[in-house]
Amino acid sequence: MAFPTAAANLIQLTGQVLERGALRYTPAGVPVVEFRLAHQSEQEEAGTMRRVECEMSCVAVGPSANLLTGAQTGDGLHVSGFIAARSLKSRTPVLHVKTIEFLEGNPDGIQTEEWR
Repeated sequence: MAFPTAAANLIQLTGQVLERGALRYTPAGVPVVEFRLAHQSEQEEAGTMRRVECEMSCVAVGPSANLLTGAQTGDGLHVSGFIAARSLKSRTPVLHVKTIEFLEGNPDGIQTEEWR
C-alpha cells in the first residue's frame, strides 16, 4: 500500500510540561527526549464553547531534543509536529515534535528549532 507524501499530518499544541525524560541517544548518535504535555483550552464545537483538557505523549529528536533539556515541569510550550504510532507493537499515537517555542515567563525566553 502506497502512502501519499502530501497527506495532512500537522499538529500544533500548547501546554505545560508534565514530565520530561532524560536525554538519550539513538544507536546512530541522534539525541532523543520523551515528554508529556498537558493542554487546557476552550474550543468551539457545534456552536458552543467547551472546555478541553488532555495529555499528549511527545518525543523530540535531534536539535529539538537538545532544546528540551532545559525544560522544567510546568514550563509552557507551543509545539508542532506530526502524529505517529509509538512503535510497531503499540499503535498509541505520539506527537513527534519538530518545532518548539518556549512561552513567555520561561527563563530561556522564546526558542524555536526545526529539524528536518
